[in-house]
This record gives sequence, C-alpha cells and structure tokens, in this order.
Amino acid sequence: MKKPPYRIPTMVEIAALPKNGLKVASTFSGCGGSSLGYKMAGFDVVYANEFIPAAQDSYAANFPSTFLDKRDIREVKPEDILKATGLRKGELDILDGSPPCAAFSTAGSREKGWGEIRKYSDTKQRVDDLFFEYVRILRGVQPKVFVAENVAGLVIGKAKGYFLEILSELRAAGYKVTAKVLDAKWLGVPQSRNRLIFVGVREDLKVEPAHPEPFKYQYSIHDAFDGKLLVEHDTSGTFSQGVAITISGNAAAFHFKVQDREAPSLKGTAIGVEAKKLGKGKQSGKYFNLIRPSSEKPSPAILSSHGGRGVAGVLHPSGVRKFTIEELRIICSFPADFVLTGSYEKQWERLGRAVPPLMMRAVASTLRDQVFPEIAKRCAE
Repeated sequence: MKKPPYRIPTMVEIAALPKNGLKVASTFSGCGGSSLGYKMAGFDVVYANEFIPAAQDSYAANFPSTFLDKRDIREVKPEDILKATGLRKGELDILDGSPPCAAFSTAGSREKGWGEIRKYSDTKQRVDDLFFEYVRILRGVQPKVFVAENVAGLVIGKAKGYFLEILSELRAAGYKVTAKVLDAKWLGVPQSRNRLIFVGVREDLKVEPAHPEPFKYQYSIHDAFDGKLLVEHDTSGTFSQGVAITISGNAAAFHFKVQDREAPSLKGTAIGVEAKKLGKGKQSGKYFNLIRPSSEKPSPAILSSHGGRGVAGVLHPSGVRKFTIEELRIICSFPADFVLTGSYEKQWERLGRAVPPLMMRAVASTLRDQVFPEIAKRCAE
C-alpha cells in the first residue's frame, strides 16, 4: 500500500482537536510525550506528576491547563489525584505511567545497578522500585483502564523476574492485563524504539485489553525530512546573535531559535575522529553506541544519555555531527512548536526519555476505538 506522507500535527492543531470525553491522569510524565499522544487521540489529560525539575519546565510550558504535581511519586497519595481531578475512585478513564527504567535497559549495566541509589537526570534516587509505586496509585484510584510503559529489556534475562512480579501485582490490583513489546517504527515513528506496553482493564468491566496492530509501512529518515535533511551544521557565525530563522517543509513554517538548528561540533573529540570513518548505516566497532544511520531506514533509538558532545550516540546520516534539536523533534515525532527548555544536552535527554507521541497516539486510539466502546456497552447493560 502507498503510505501517507509523514506529518506531525502542530501544538495549535492538537489543541483544536475535538475531545472524546475520556480523561487521563499521567504519572512519570517527563516532558509530555505520552500526554501529547493522548491529546492527539482526543483524550483530556487532567493530571500529571513529574519529579525532575527540567522535565517539569518543559511539561508546564506545553500543557498549561493540566494540573502538574511536582512531588516525588512516593509522596503522592491516590486521594490527591482524585481531589485534583474532581473524580471519585473508579471514575478515571486511564491512569498512564512510564516509571524510570534505565536499570532494566539492555544498553546499561542492568542487574549491577538494581537496588542502588544512582544518578537519574538531575537527581540521585533508586528507580527500579518505582513501578510498585505506580501499582500503589493504581490500587487507590482504580481507573477503568491503565497503560504502563517500560523498556523491552524488562522481559530479557534476569530482569524477567521483575517483569513477572510486576505483572502479578498489576493483576492483583484487580485488572485483566496484557503486555506486548511494541516498536515505534511500526506505529508511525521514523525511529526504531522498542518499548514494553502493559494495558489493563478493570476486572469488573469484563472487557479484554487491546494493543495496536503494526502499520503496514515504516517511515525512514528520508521520509521524515521530506527527502532532504533540513539543516547542516552552521559554522559561518551567521546565526550567532540569536536571530530567529524560518524553515519550511515537513516541519511546516515556524520560527526557531538558533539553538534548535545547532548541533555540538565533534571536532577534537575521539568520537569525531571515529565518526569520519563511518559509512551510512554503519556502527562503530570501537564505540558501541556510535552509529551513522542510513537515511533510507528509520533512525536507531535516540537514547537519553547520548546528547553530550563527547558521548557516542546516533549521528547525522551525512554530517560529522549529531542531530539538531529541530531534527530530533521530527525523529521523535514531536511537533515543531513543542517547547523544550534547557541546554542542547538536556533537550536531547527529554526527547530520549519520552515515549514518542505518535506511538502513544496509536496506543490511545486503539483504546478509544476498541476498548472504551465495549466498556460503554457493559456499563449500559
């Protein structure tokens, strides 16, 4: 089949979409990738919880009408969410959450860090127990449906014990639960990103959970940038004074700050030397995470920790540099007018930690079209 052009709706367009009447409370909200996906599917995000200050700044800038709880999730009581949303126990439609999951990632040291207090973004905390905090909230709020996201590494090797324990706890909270590893590249995102998605429906509703079916097509980096890479690193100093500039094409017509169009030079770094040797579609044998993607395929996963100038990560397909923030927004399926705050490295981190909005739109649309109509039927009987 002929695939439709790759297009990300703008924040203005998303705000104008008709609401479907269903309400979502978001936990571990980050900069708002999941929330944006729900809004793209017509849901109303009425509550969000995020503990990291830098992520809070981005979330607040993009979702000013959503109640943002800035406390550690360990301090949040289910009654607090119900009070903030004006809902009673059992009335919330969806409880969403993406508990931090680096300890289970196949890209990290995995079990060596389990149970330890470690650096996480701008904080130090234990994160491999946070899924159980999510379950605590789930038990107290008792939404009709929940969606929880984690890394695919949770079902691999020794981590599978955690997965089975989490699954047992979710079911014991009173839910029919299914879990599937979904890849963003099969759900409309020009990036290969595997994530484990739990979907649960409250037992008393007697409705089966559902996950989206993979699309029959994928988008490449070439598709995402309308056949051309939007920006080459500017070394002329033309934009050094912070002048706003306009681009056109897939990103529509927007004014961007200079920082959005700049990527740190790799000159003088070890990965810069290695980057010059890499052909398209090649991965470094010296630096595992240093990859020059093929523009004819989806990008490899954008990892949150790889935005630093001297840190190996995904390169631009043809330049000796990493992607600009402007380009990353497109690869991660964020609108061109989505506000990101902080340095280049912090903005990269926000995008790398987020669930791609178009991926979550696919999940949310499946629930809207398949699960909630069945819930409505059951409730009417």
